[in-house]
Amino acid sequence: MTTRHRASEGTNSPSPRRRTVVKAAAATAGAALAAAPLAAALPARAATQAPAFLHGVASGDPLPDGVLLWTRVTPAADAVPGSGIGPDTEVSWVVARDKALTDVVTRGSTTATAAADHTVKADIRGLRPATDYWFRFSAGGTDSPVARTRTAPAADASVTGLRFGVVSCANWEAGYFAAYRHLAARGDLDAWLHLGDYIYEYGSGDYGTRGRVVRPHTPTHEILTLADYRARHGTYKTDPDLRALHQQAPVIAIWDDHEFANDTWSGGAENHTEGAEGTWSARQAAARQAYFEWMPVRPAIAGTTYRRLRFGKLADLSLLDLRSFRSQQVSTGSGSVDDPDRTITGRAQLDWLKAGLTASDTTWRLVGNSVMISPFVVGSLAADLLKPLAKLLGLPQEGLALNTDQWDGYTDDRRELLAHLRSNAIRNTVFLTGDIHMAWANDVPVDAGTYPLSPSAATEFVVTSVTSDNLDDIVKVPEGTVSAIAAPVIRAANRHVHWVDTDRHGYGVLDLTADRAQLDYYALSDRTAANASSSWVRSYRTRSGTQKVERTYDPV
Repeated sequence: MTTRHRASEGTNSPSPRRRTVVKAAAATAGAALAAAPLAAALPARAATQAPAFLHGVASGDPLPDGVLLWTRVTPAADAVPGSGIGPDTEVSWVVARDKALTDVVTRGSTTATAAADHTVKADIRGLRPATDYWFRFSAGGTDSPVARTRTAPAADASVTGLRFGVVSCANWEAGYFAAYRHLAARGDLDAWLHLGDYIYEYGSGDYGTRGRVVRPHTPTHEILTLADYRARHGTYKTDPDLRALHQQAPVIAIWDDHEFANDTWSGGAENHTEGAEGTWSARQAAARQAYFEWMPVRPAIAGTTYRRLRFGKLADLSLLDLRSFRSQQVSTGSGSVDDPDRTITGRAQLDWLKAGLTASDTTWRLVGNSVMISPFVVGSLAADLLKPLAKLLGLPQEGLALNTDQWDGYTDDRRELLAHLRSNAIRNTVFLTGDIHMAWANDVPVDAGTYPLSPSAATEFVVTSVTSDNLDDIVKVPEGTVSAIAAPVIRAANRHVHWVDTDRHGYGVLDLTADRAQLDYYALSDRTAANASSSWVRSYRTRSGTQKVERTYDPV
């Protein structure tokens, strides 16, 4: 449940300071109850002590005067996620200006119930802008870890800089979430963006992992019901690196398809069989309910994840939902990708986005975008590279180059949006994108066929996956082998692409100033190693007013 609480009166106030790999060949074993395998996966503390905070604490959606706090309490050993059992439990929270929690600004409490899977949200308001706070939950004599959060700058504040972590596509079975650990260790993030595929819906062994399941999903079967989705979210939030990042900075999250099922559209999904797997409407409702229970995200317009946040005069961030309203993906080469009656955003969301971009008075207009907006063609790749690339992107393996799950499959919406940017002289629009399991730095051309003779309307930074299979994983060759061959060919056929890395896993750090928006790309040494190291790979920036990407050799 969510409660709303204002800061106590009279307190002292200091100065504010993928997209998609097809299913692997292996089939999974059958459907056990969600609660049973999860009980074994939880730390031993669950069997001996209750209540307990086994899934950490988190915060999200920072505002100038508040932030959303989240936790999940396990009130008894058998009250595991998705079980639907366990007593009502009073959960209290405290928010303070110091990590020792001595300078308290607000307290409150609510009741965690089985009806909400014993998750708790507290929408705290009355806080100071651009200020660090620390918080903790308590229940039955047990305290959660203490976590840091941070409010957004005041809407009219002159902000010299902002720094956000950027991640997407974290498949539990494919490896460990070291990317989250390295972001948590920085200690300099205003927030972090998760651009979708926070969880994966497949059964164990059904999704690409180079043929090796590093750690099995719970439940082991494909998730279909509310109990299933709750159990899967619960599994992910036992990861220590994910919990560490949630404890260090607020998250700003949107969903993509795997929070539901592969290649989700408004009326179904590629990975959903109507009837045999129940109705799509029931599965979609279950996935949505579990998402909002388990994520520190405020339900936004139309009960989805599209919403807008502001960070002073420096940036606003429009967050898109590109799954709930889209038309069904079409077959490549069918000709209907240009049909004006087909949409990836839905009419209301596209109008909302255009209006927000027009009205924005910030230096930067950021767009949280779950699938790539830049056009992409394959070109003349060798057959041994084209086949795995086609598999990763959902392209026909004969070589016709179009990924109809991203904006390439909905060209009328893209054309309308880019024309709007150009006709209204809207500058400094930066799309931040996940999904495709590769790293890209792109201009977003009005006409890719004539670029660079025709203009660029925006820029796009795409982060690779945290763990989900990319090209070298599918081919099963050493990291970097495929990218060395494929990247030059991709760039030659896509002149708006400044850089693409098809092979590495990692994350990005977005650094904003009035002069430039820069993404630093980081790669992990080994996604299957819990202690994987991280190294800087490249940095790209767009200078204010240019609408073009350039490489920089100065990571921040």
